[in-house]
Amino acid sequence: MSEPLKGTPKYHRILLKLGGEALSGESEFGIDPRQAAWIAGIIKRVKEYGVEIAIVIGAGNLWRGQIGMEAGMERATADHMGMIATVMNALALQDALERQGVVTRVQTAIEMRSVAEPYIRLRAIRHLEKGRVVIMGGGTGNPYFTTDSAAALRGMEIDADVLIKATKVDGVYASDPKTDPNAKRYDHLTFMEALNMRVRVLDSTAITLCMDNQLPIIVLNLWQEGALERAVLGEKVGTIIS
Repeated sequence: MSEPLKGTPKYHRILLKLGGEALSGESEFGIDPRQAAWIAGIIKRVKEYGVEIAIVIGAGNLWRGQIGMEAGMERATADHMGMIATVMNALALQDALERQGVVTRVQTAIEMRSVAEPYIRLRAIRHLEKGRVVIMGGGTGNPYFTTDSAAALRGMEIDADVLIKATKVDGVYASDPKTDPNAKRYDHLTFMEALNMRVRVLDSTAITLCMDNQLPIIVLNLWQEGALERAVLGEKVGTIIS
């Protein structure tokens, strides 16, 4: 990694939404400890600006409920399996952060007291105020809600300044940039524009929750050098939805 950027953070408290694929490495399946360490390094650098960081992580690297449903599985069962898988990812990321000296707590929407704290809003805020990173596993604890929706909900509960959706694309495009090299990238969208476009990087429930509570969203490419740092420092990175 390059030298840390200089500047004063624009955001005091952020909710970082990671896809489970962020931990999978080149195989795009499972958990790669080296990849987890790399992600932890990025988070540590942002933490060193004095930013309070809460994280919601998905489970696409371990389980996709759609696969189970296509085989006839009940949606609620498939979703509960996904929630449990997010806790595995949360523990892997916690381990990677702790090994780099970042004090971290995992909280879960589904109680697993032997491995993590239950999610309690005021306790999560207290951890953040004490300088700890808080990873929130288990989604919302309810089926039929994605981890994007969980991120929007938790972001509002902890009074985050911004929800940052870290993906493998550098913003929101009018069409798929993988298939359309001339696809237009947007620097800014209103919440209604994002909803009407049916933006694929975030589900409509998450966008609606953020719109109703005026929580801005930044969509950026986590793999772009310094992107997360620059966003936290207030530079124009990716697409902002507000």
